[in-house]
Amino acid sequence: MSDAPLPATGAWREGDPPGRRQWVPLAGPVPGARIAYETWGTLDADRSNAVLVEHALTGDSHAAGPAAEGHPTPGWWDGVIGPGRAVDTNRYFVVCPNVLGGCQGTTGPASKDPDGRAWGSRFPAVGIREQVSAEVALADALGIDRWAAVLGGSMGGMRALEWAVATPDRVATLLLLACPASASAEQIAWAAPQLHAIRADPRWQGGDYHDTTEGPWDGLGIARRIAQVTYRTEPELATRFGRASQPDGRYTIESYLDYHAGKLARRFDAASYLLLTEAMNGHDIGAGRGGVEPALARVTARTVVAGVDSDRLYPLSQQQVLAEGISTTEGGLRVITSPSGHDGFLTETTQLSALLKELL
Repeated sequence: MSDAPLPATGAWREGDPPGRRQWVPLAGPVPGARIAYETWGTLDADRSNAVLVEHALTGDSHAAGPAAEGHPTPGWWDGVIGPGRAVDTNRYFVVCPNVLGGCQGTTGPASKDPDGRAWGSRFPAVGIREQVSAEVALADALGIDRWAAVLGGSMGGMRALEWAVATPDRVATLLLLACPASASAEQIAWAAPQLHAIRADPRWQGGDYHDTTEGPWDGLGIARRIAQVTYRTEPELATRFGRASQPDGRYTIESYLDYHAGKLARRFDAASYLLLTEAMNGHDIGAGRGGVEPALARVTARTVVAGVDSDRLYPLSQQQVLAEGISTTEGGLRVITSPSGHDGFLTETTQLSALLKELL
C-alpha cells in the first residue's frame, strides 16, 4: 500500500494537536467518553440559528476550512459552509460533531480508558441511535433546544433522519442526501467483504492492536478499495482510466485504488471503520417503531430529500421512500445529476448549494 509507516491508532491520537476541536463529556457505558465538535459562526442570543451538520463514514468534525495542524484533510463540505455560502456562517451557527466510535477526536476504540489502555475490542457496539443520543447530549450542553436545520448525507443522512424521527420537536428543517430509511441487503453485502478483510488481517489481533506498533492497515486498505468502487460509477471509471496501464505493469485504476487505500490508512482507525460500518448495516429507522412508514410519519420538520442519479450504493429508489413517507417533504424527490455516483453528495457543490439555500 505504501512504504511510509502507519500509526497504530489512526491519524488523531490523544495528545495530538486539537486543531479547531472542542469537547463535551458524555455519560454512558464508556467511562471518560467525550464528543468532539467544531463550530463556525455565532450563536444568537435566543439560540435559534444553530445548524447541525452530520458527516459520513470516514468524515469528521472538520466540515469546513483548510487542512492544518490537527486536521489531515480540508473540510469535506468546505464549498457550502462559510461566510456568504449556502450555509452562511454570517447568519448561522454551524456545529459538526465527530461521531461516537470514531477516531477524529470523539471517543472510540483507539481512545484510552481511565487506566491508560486503548479500549480496542472492549469498546461497545454503538448504532445510529446511540450516536444520535451522544449528539443530543452535545446539543443540551450547548443549550440548543431546537436546530434550525439538520443536514446529512450517506451515514450522516442516517443520523439526520434519526434526529427528526426520535426528537421531532428539536428539528425545524431537514436535508437528507443519498441515504436510506434502512440498510438494504445489497449494502450489507458490499460491507461484508470489507469487514472480513479487516478481521482477516493478522495484525487485527482481535481488535486489540492499538497499544502495539502495528495495525491492520492492509485489511483496512482492502476495505477502502472495495468501498471506493461503490462510491463511483462504471462510466466514470471507464472514462478516467479505461484499460490504461503504468510502466510497472499495473493498471491505472489499480493505482487509483491503492492511493485511496493508503490515504485512508494514514488518517483513520480500522476498528472505527469496522464499528461505524456495522452501525450503518444496523440502520433501520422503523425498528421498534412499527416499521418504516409510521416512523417517517413522525417527522415534522420541513424536509428536502435528494439523491444522486448515478448512485449505485444508495440508489434513488431509497430516497423515494423517504420523500413519499415524510409528509413534510417539499417538492418531492430532488435529483442531483452527477457522473460521480454516491460521492456526488460531496462533489456537486453548485447543485447542493441550491438545495441548501432553498431549505434555509
